[in-house]
Amino acid sequence: MGAKTIHIENLGPVLLEKSSRAKHINISIKPPAKIRVAVPRGVSYEKAESVARSKTNWIKKHLNRISKIIEQNNHLEPIDKEYARSYLINRIEELASQHGLKYNKVYIKNQKTRWGSCSKKNNINLNMKLLSLPKELSDYVILHELVHTKVKSHAPEFWMMLDKHTGDAKGFHKKLKKYGLSYD
Repeated sequence: MGAKTIHIENLGPVLLEKSSRAKHINISIKPPAKIRVAVPRGVSYEKAESVARSKTNWIKKHLNRISKIIEQNNHLEPIDKEYARSYLINRIEELASQHGLKYNKVYIKNQKTRWGSCSKKNNINLNMKLLSLPKELSDYVILHELVHTKVKSHAPEFWMMLDKHTGDAKGFHKKLKKYGLSYD
């Protein structure tokens, strides 16, 4: 649809990209430091640039967070992919059975930005780096994705169901933030 790159002092290049899917101006940051602003139809690049410039402190904060996560991940012990695959597949089967939740397929990946995700078809992606977390937090991420097989958004219903399965969803969520990455 169209794109324009601008330079914002102390941030560097920022991609302004027209998006037919965006309903609002949306800023996203991908490691290591790629800044993208989704610009909805009918919104000018000038307006999007103004919003991006007004969010400079927010962007810097997230860039710093990402660089700390990358630094932290660089110091992690290497993870045996076959062991991670075997352990995580067994663990998701155990937790799904224990909590009466069903999923379609599970994929184990080495992701840079997410702990896990759940697709519309209830396929679950899990990051092999979950093995570097305390067991209670890796189980929390797996349960988070399993609950998404029932509730696709982070609506209050989702958090209530997750809390029922974990006992303290918000507490685990807060602890997990210290380790960086995200999940859907």
